[in-house]
Amino acid sequence: MIEVERFYGTEEFPPRQDWERDIKAALFDPFPAARVLLAMEAAEALGLASYNFLWPAAGVSRSLFLKELYVRDPHRRRGIGIDLMSRLHTIAIDSGCSRVEWQTDALNIEAQMFYKKLGVAPMADKITYRSNGADLGRISQLRQHAE
Repeated sequence: MIEVERFYGTEEFPPRQDWERDIKAALFDPFPAARVLLAMEAAEALGLASYNFLWPAAGVSRSLFLKELYVRDPHRRRGIGIDLMSRLHTIAIDSGCSRVEWQTDALNIEAQMFYKKLGVAPMADKITYRSNGADLGRISQLRQHAE
C-alpha cells in the first residue's frame, strides 16, 4: 500500500505497524471496509484490486465498485490487470451485481488507455465530488434537524 500511495504522490508515511493495524482493521473487522484481490507469484504481490459492493444500483440490484486497481511497475503489461479485472467481473456476476463501476484520475492517461483496451468507454454523465480535510468537519455540522 505504501507503493500505491507513492504512485499518487504521498511522500510521508506513518510507522509500518500503524499501517498494518489499519489495514487489518479495514479488511478483517466484522464489517470490513473493502475486499481485496491480490495477484501473487510465489510469495510476491504483483498487484491488487480493492473493491466493495454498493446498493442500490439498477433497481434494487447491487454494483461492484472498484476503488483501486494497481499493478506494481516491474509487472505491468504482463496481463495482470486484465486478470484482476476479469476476476472482478466474475465476482460481480456471481454476486448478482448489475454492473461494475470504477474511476480513474483525469491525468492518468495510462489507466485510461488500459480501460479503453478493455472496451469500456468512460461515462460522460457523472461528476465525482469529494469532501476531505476541513470539509469533513464543516459538513458534519450542517444538521438542520435534531437527531
